[in-house]
Amino acid sequence: MPSPGIAPRRAVQLVALLAMMVAFIAQLLGALLPVIPLFIAASVVNLALDLILQHKQPGLLAVLGRIRFDVTVRQLLRDMLILVGLLHIDGINPLVEQAPLTIALLAFYGTHFVCQAVAVLVRRGRALPFVTRNIDASALGLSDAPPRLLSRQTGRRLLRFSVPTTVGMMVTALTTDAFWGGVGLAVSLVLSIGGGLYLSTWLLPKKRVIGEARALEWLDNWLAAYRPTVGMYFSGGASSAYQANMWLGTLAGLDGNPIVVLRERFMVQKIEATDIPIVCIPKVANLMRLEHTTLQLLLHPANSGKTSQILRIPSIKHAFTNHGESDKLSSCNPYAKAYDEVWVAGPAARDRYQLADIGVEDKDVVEVGRPQLAPILPYEGAPAGRLTTVLYAPTWEGWDGNPGNTSVILAGENIVRELLADPSVRLLYKPHPMTGSVDLRAGAANSRIQAMIAEANGKRSGARPGPEAAAELARRSDTLTALTTSAFRASSDELERMRLQGTPPQGRAAAVEDAADAWEKAYWASFPEWEHLVITTARPGIFGCFNQADVLITDVSSVVSDYLSSEKPYAVANTSGMTEDDFRTHFPTVRAATILTPEADGVAGLLDTVRNPGKDTLAGERAALKEHLLGPSDPPSPVRFNQAALDLCAKAEARRVRMEHRLAGIPVQRSQEEAEAADREPNGAPDAPAAV
Repeated sequence: MPSPGIAPRRAVQLVALLAMMVAFIAQLLGALLPVIPLFIAASVVNLALDLILQHKQPGLLAVLGRIRFDVTVRQLLRDMLILVGLLHIDGINPLVEQAPLTIALLAFYGTHFVCQAVAVLVRRGRALPFVTRNIDASALGLSDAPPRLLSRQTGRRLLRFSVPTTVGMMVTALTTDAFWGGVGLAVSLVLSIGGGLYLSTWLLPKKRVIGEARALEWLDNWLAAYRPTVGMYFSGGASSAYQANMWLGTLAGLDGNPIVVLRERFMVQKIEATDIPIVCIPKVANLMRLEHTTLQLLLHPANSGKTSQILRIPSIKHAFTNHGESDKLSSCNPYAKAYDEVWVAGPAARDRYQLADIGVEDKDVVEVGRPQLAPILPYEGAPAGRLTTVLYAPTWEGWDGNPGNTSVILAGENIVRELLADPSVRLLYKPHPMTGSVDLRAGAANSRIQAMIAEANGKRSGARPGPEAAAELARRSDTLTALTTSAFRASSDELERMRLQGTPPQGRAAAVEDAADAWEKAYWASFPEWEHLVITTARPGIFGCFNQADVLITDVSSVVSDYLSSEKPYAVANTSGMTEDDFRTHFPTVRAATILTPEADGVAGLLDTVRNPGKDTLAGERAALKEHLLGPSDPPSPVRFNQAALDLCAKAEARRVRMEHRLAGIPVQRSQEEAEAADREPNGAPDAPAAV
């Protein structure tokens, strides 16, 4: 079932395509008959429609490009039909008047293709083998980008520069005076020639960046000077950047010199505001240069196809941190055995890996807690106000089609209906950002849930915050945007952004954190306490929603483990088809949860427990499960995480020393730890006879 909004959008696209086809047919008929009013109207509408679609529906025109009816072909066809029309209009001499117009039109297309060739050369000349951020790269000869219309938007350039030609030709068709067509063509020629000449100035030495070999030499020198020790490696799609962003603060707090290593160029701008140097190295051959740096440890918040490439570097130790822990199979991916160590929050994940039997040895699992959870406030008892705030944060449907992945499809509307029926409930609905990306039913259910919440809000009334609250939120938004968003020109490219995003200002990270906290306070204060909210934006984050909620309803996901740090009551929807006992056994993270059925049975009891803590029989279970999932509170998670990083860096350094000795022909002495491990082996003693 297609989600609402898809059908109307497709209808608009089909109408636009049909209108363009009708315009071409009308232009042809007007040219051949000839019917001058029809010819002029169709020619103008045809070009105007293409110009509008270039801005509003570029994806639709890309479809036409795949069937070889791209913008150049369309404009050439329009111009040919114009020449045919002029040929059939009485009063225009084909040899004396139209021939020069035809020659001038051919010259215009010639200059267009020359400009296009120059644009290709300019783009290639401005492509470095890497992209940086938070690094002073001025030595690379970075300069401002040329206008996008000239360098990258070749289709829009052709259409815009063709407007004077079309207008002049239409005036000629109306007056039978070829002079106007000549004027229009002259203007188009001047624009095309001038644009090409201006664009070619970026090929001059003053605006050219250094070559690839010298650029890589600069990168090697920067790495040698900065001496990174610990970093984060990340590769993924545009929607996966959150997996890396959640580790930025933790990485910045580690001892040593941190760095972020990316593989996709677009990802450089997806990483949130940070002071950590960022280097994107797309090619594997260039990535291997990291082997000759001081980098000792890379953290991996996600698996990707390109992860295996960085694992080839033996001088770097690799720790898999994941981007969240749950009872899902994705939290025990067999790929994890490729890393030197797997860092998990607590004993539950250690047990999970051993039960999964996927090749991850227990000695390689390190419990480090979840250092990101510090902002989550602890449980303070029953709701303080008149309303009980319920956070419903379902996960998405996943890739495997398992109906138990998300509750949105089978239970979401029932849960929301039950909550909205209680006048003492305030609902915060925060669906996973990828909801509906695989199963259209999830997207449709998500839309219906949001409509239900909007309808419920229409039936509520009460005092609202004054205009000063909205003004405060706007002010805080402007401050946060100024700190986290770089102001780029529309025509800026990678090199221009590299120049603008050089060395970050002192203390920016702390300023961003303070601004984010102030924004979140202003956000919640801008809504009345009785209003249900649908939160689909990145801000406020899930932790901020945790702090507002008295109780959480969710699915089996990493949200459970994170929320448990507060020890507040929570519920999990069981849409797996299992019995409740089997569900609790199969998914240990729901051991301290209220289990909801697809029909939302259990919501009323859950709310009663939240409002009357004396009836809460799961409080002790939550405290025990918290430690089982997240590890002990002492020492704090950031301390344990940092120590794990230092320990793995020490192993990398020990390997480096051993390799230097071996290359120098010096006998390598085993460490005490290695000797003790060898002694425990059956034939591990130094003087033990070789097994036959």
